This record gives sequence, C-alpha cells and structure tokens, in this order.
Amino acid sequence: MTQEKNKKSRSLKTYFLTGILVSAPLAITIYLAVELINFIDKKVTGLIPAEYNPENYLPYGIPGLGLVILLVALVLIGMVASGFIGNALIKMMNKLIAKMPVVSGIYSALRKILETVMGGGQTTAFRQAVLVQYPRPDLWTIAFITGEVYSGIQKNVKKELVSIYVPTTPNPTSGFLIFVPKKDIIPLELRVDDAWKIIISTGIVTPDSPQTQQAIMDEAIQSAKQDLTRPSADEDEN
Repeated sequence: MTQEKNKKSRSLKTYFLTGILVSAPLAITIYLAVELINFIDKKVTGLIPAEYNPENYLPYGIPGLGLVILLVALVLIGMVASGFIGNALIKMMNKLIAKMPVVSGIYSALRKILETVMGGGQTTAFRQAVLVQYPRPDLWTIAFITGEVYSGIQKNVKKELVSIYVPTTPNPTSGFLIFVPKKDIIPLELRVDDAWKIIISTGIVTPDSPQTQQAIMDEAIQSAKQDLTRPSADEDEN
C-alpha cells in the first residue's frame, strides 16, 4: 500500500513539473503579447478623436485596433519619407532641430542609435558577437563590437583598441562600454540574435538545433521514468 502511494505521489510530481515545462513558456509569451497589445491600444486609441473612434459606437472594444493603426501609420510615414517631398521635409526638420542647443544632441544620438540597431546605415555596430574576459581574467562573457575607438582615446594607448558593449542580463538595454585590445577578443561563430537569446535568457536558451533540443527532452523524460520505477527509501526499508 505504501509502495503504491509513493509511486502515485512521484507520478503526480513528475506530471506537474512536465506540465509547467510545457505550458509556462507559452503562457508567458501569450501574457506578454497581450500586455504589449493592450498598452499600444490604450496609447494609440486615446489619440483618436471621440467622433472617429469606432469603440465609442460599439458595445465592446476592438482588440489590436491601436496596433493596426500604428502599423499603418508607420508604413505611410515610411512611404512619404522615401519620396522626394518627404526627403525635403526631413532635411528641413533636421536643420531646424540642429539649431536647438539641447534637443539637437539628443535627437542626433537617438537617430544614430536607431540607424545602428535597425540596420539603416552602413555601420557594422552590433553585427559581431565576441567573447571577452570580463570583469576579470578567466571569467568570460558575450559582448558586441560597436565600432572603432575614437582617435583621441586610441592615441593614449599603444595597443590597438576596439569598442565593445557588454550587456547585462536579463535586461540587455543596460550594460558597459569597454575599450579592449583587439587581440583580447574572440570572435564567435554565433548569430547576433542567438547571442541576444543567450543573454536575455541568462543562458537557459541556447542556439542548439531542434534535434539537440529533442535529445535533451528525451533524456529528461527517460530520467523521469527511471525515478518512477526506482524504489524509494521507504520501500527499501520495507
């Protein structure tokens, strides 16, 4: 009787943990997606005049309305900006902003960062993941090359330096800008998006192939089966 009870208890525990393993990633993804859509809907639909807002004429809200409006607006802005008139307006706006003492610096920095991240320019920043010893020797971390070092800094050091960004985990939007000797970095044969996945997931998600991931899952299932069939300490005493 005790043996059967222990076996059922271990079966329930295994099923419970397996259920978490299967459902948690999907549930968290859906939750974050819904929260993001709701946030965009709230901000965008709030800008629509009341007489043009369809939600004011319906007994229920329209999920994703703000997201659709935002996407359409961005596409239209892109179409206008790509034309001759759009380019002229952008140049006029840039000249106007350049005359503003504080705003010009913020605008210029944000524009360069977005061009780098979105790939709009010819820069190679964040296009290469590297391995570097940080914060001390024999401790390794993933970093990204951001560009060449400013000449005013490089002239003070005999070794050839390179600028790298060391992101923090799990929030990679904060990190450290470090100038390191070029010979001290190890280029990784790793896609940039895979490197970001490793950082954001704190090393849990790796760019293993589906076959490797399936092998890991099969090994975990096999281990769980062995736990179910292995006699417990109480059974050994009996």
